[in-house]
Amino acid sequence: MTFANGDTENGVAKKPTKIKSGSAQYHLQTLKTVLNTLAHMLIGLVVILTLFFAFYFGLPTYMPNVHVCLSILGYQFLMAQGILSLCPHNMWSAHLTLAHRKRIHWILQIMGSVLAIAGSALYIEFKTVHWDTLHGQFGLVALVFTIASLINGLTSLYAHEFRKVIPGKLSKVTHICFGVVAYAASSISLCYAYDKFFFKLFIADINAYVLMGFTGLMTAIIILNPTIAFVDRLFR
Repeated sequence: MTFANGDTENGVAKKPTKIKSGSAQYHLQTLKTVLNTLAHMLIGLVVILTLFFAFYFGLPTYMPNVHVCLSILGYQFLMAQGILSLCPHNMWSAHLTLAHRKRIHWILQIMGSVLAIAGSALYIEFKTVHWDTLHGQFGLVALVFTIASLINGLTSLYAHEFRKVIPGKLSKVTHICFGVVAYAASSISLCYAYDKFFFKLFIADINAYVLMGFTGLMTAIIILNPTIAFVDRLFR
């Protein structure tokens, strides 16, 4: 036997429900666990290889390398873990109550957003020409939606208090939407970064394309759960 997560909306864990071995739900839970494990492996691979590139010639003091470090840690590590922390089948947070998972989500998202925004701001200050490449344009989309998601997250967190101004459903749905768009745009921007000459020179063309594929797969797994939640809340 295995067990389905039994959190309630107020964060109080109820008695877990048994799942019959060999049932469709049993196989679905197994698939979710496998995908979650794969996502964590891909996060580690993508983040470590990108940081290795940034640190290859020593401590990254050159502004583009600082931008790489802050962005990869902000988006692909902390924000990714923040999104996964809300998944009921996430390996390191599944045993926590929903209230605790939400608290961890907030901490990770704030930390990730601060690093990502700082990385973008420093690089914008460093460059004289902005958003003239697809990497920069998708990076701008990620930056705008990250800021929007961060602000909107406050109305989502205090949905009850803001209910007279903003409907609770609207604040939560838009928060999920902004977060998904921000993370997806950051991953697309990262793939265009992998397509740049210096990175391909460092890791070889074929490896760069493989890393793009890994990034795409990782992103699809990470945003799957919030996308389903978005559709569910939208049409509920």
